Amino acid sequence: MSSLQKTAERLLALAGIKINGRQPWDIKIRNPLFYQEVLGRGSLGLGESYMAGWWDCQQLDQFFYKLFQTGLDCQIKDNLGLIFQAVAARLFNHQSKARAFNIGQAHYDKGNDLYRAMLGKTMVYSCGYWKSAKNLDQAQVAKLDLICRKLGLKKGMRLLDVGCGWGGLLKYAAEKYGVSGVGITVSQKQAELAKKICKRLPIEIRLQDYRDLLSKGKELFDRIVSVGMFEHVGYKNYRLYFEVMGRCLKDGGLFLLHTIGNNYSVTSIDPWINKYIFPNSMLPSVKQIAAAAEGLFIMEDWHNFGANYDKTLMAWQENFEKAWPRLKRHYDQRFYRMWRYYLLTCAALFRARRHQLWQIVFSQNDHVIPGGYQAVR
Repeated sequence: MSSLQKTAERLLALAGIKINGRQPWDIKIRNPLFYQEVLGRGSLGLGESYMAGWWDCQQLDQFFYKLFQTGLDCQIKDNLGLIFQAVAARLFNHQSKARAFNIGQAHYDKGNDLYRAMLGKTMVYSCGYWKSAKNLDQAQVAKLDLICRKLGLKKGMRLLDVGCGWGGLLKYAAEKYGVSGVGITVSQKQAELAKKICKRLPIEIRLQDYRDLLSKGKELFDRIVSVGMFEHVGYKNYRLYFEVMGRCLKDGGLFLLHTIGNNYSVTSIDPWINKYIFPNSMLPSVKQIAAAAEGLFIMEDWHNFGANYDKTLMAWQENFEKAWPRLKRHYDQRFYRMWRYYLLTCAALFRARRHQLWQIVFSQNDHVIPGGYQAVR
């Protein structure tokens, strides 16, 4: 047994994981180069060696849950890579306007067939609200309705959806609450399908960066919502983002921000996630959001239901597995392992409460709501 293998066994034992053990969260090593990859390259080595088939695990989500719960990932992470990322993030604006459409092409344009199969009937790619839901579709409809009620949508209102995805929220709001709206996305394939989904409704879908919302003059909306998009804004742009939202909102309007959140303020993300899933993305902290909104908005309500993301991701994974026999005609085995690794790793992060899911309702700083905002749960 090599010294690298002994080190790996010792570290994994701290999390109750055994190499080639019998528990479903134990890992099976197929290639001895695994040890060198993981101990030498941290997160990238662990993810890429899984994609290459060098190791397997029956319950990958539980394997990672145990790693995250014990903090073991912090002991074997790629420190040099993280330091480089952090320094680069401070020197460069990786979420600049010139790079705005990169995330759309890299992630959201992977294929509408993939997302149709994974996301269910609603085609909504964000955390569901499982308070009373029994399945994924119910949880997503409950989330859409929760947002509409928090915003106090009424017939005749005009809604702006920043990062509208495939148009699911706008479609629901138009059909159930009688609003009209505009949705913007940086994904060509999302925009194309959203236009079809929202056809014959008073909804306009634009392929547009949020910084261009004011390019044709001041266009005002009664309500603004942004679901699962703030993670791509970047900390250098948080203040600008809130300024744009403020300038697009009518007097007395409300803005709801739905975002994954980090427990700590960071300027970079996991190297494997950055390389293969969400390039140039970043999770905000409470401190970063509060600082960016200060003086522009009043925080009326802050709702955390991050534990619901575990259920959502596991439901997406189940759908993905069921659909794989037909999806594999367009995606190879390496993609299958990458996507499975992504979904189950993220489920474990939320299960371990490393990441949160926040819905934050803001009112305008200079237009106080008489009697105060009435929170909806």
